[in-house]
Amino acid sequence: MKIYFAGPDIFRPDVAQWVIETRALCERFGHTALLPTDCAETEPGAIFRANIASIQAAEFVIANLNPFRGIEPDSGTCVEIGYALALGKGVLGYVTSMASTVERVIAWQGAPATHRDGRIRDRDGFAIEDFGLALNLMLAVPVPLVTGGIAECLAHLRAAIGATGRTASKKTGNSA
Repeated sequence: MKIYFAGPDIFRPDVAQWVIETRALCERFGHTALLPTDCAETEPGAIFRANIASIQAAEFVIANLNPFRGIEPDSGTCVEIGYALALGKGVLGYVTSMASTVERVIAWQGAPATHRDGRIRDRDGFAIEDFGLALNLMLAVPVPLVTGGIAECLAHLRAAIGATGRTASKKTGNSA
């Protein structure tokens, strides 16, 4: 299966090693990795179109949804996930922690949350989603999350496929 890998990993200082390791992991699980680094383009519009074409060519998307330069996942990764979901592709995400959004906001801001008007609010008075999810509901509901990294996602995907003998569900990444 062709799997597109979405995430901010292309910004890593060790991106060349990450590419080698990701391709090797995919091959070990019997898949082909499609990576944003496969694109030789340097102009923003061309990079965008190349990544979109890779998502279209993929049968599945695995996304790094760890916080990037803040408390939320990389915005480009979120766009890639939304596009893949709109195409009906299966998507699976990974995080290193399943801490809830409330817990992450409190830790990131270094200030306790308050309760006002029946809602939990951050230090600036903004309401915090309190569904016990590790990410915003717009990601956590349609994208199953795995604790760990790429290897754990590939193992989860193999188990989902193996459980039914079919490709993972297009909507949830769970067995169909």
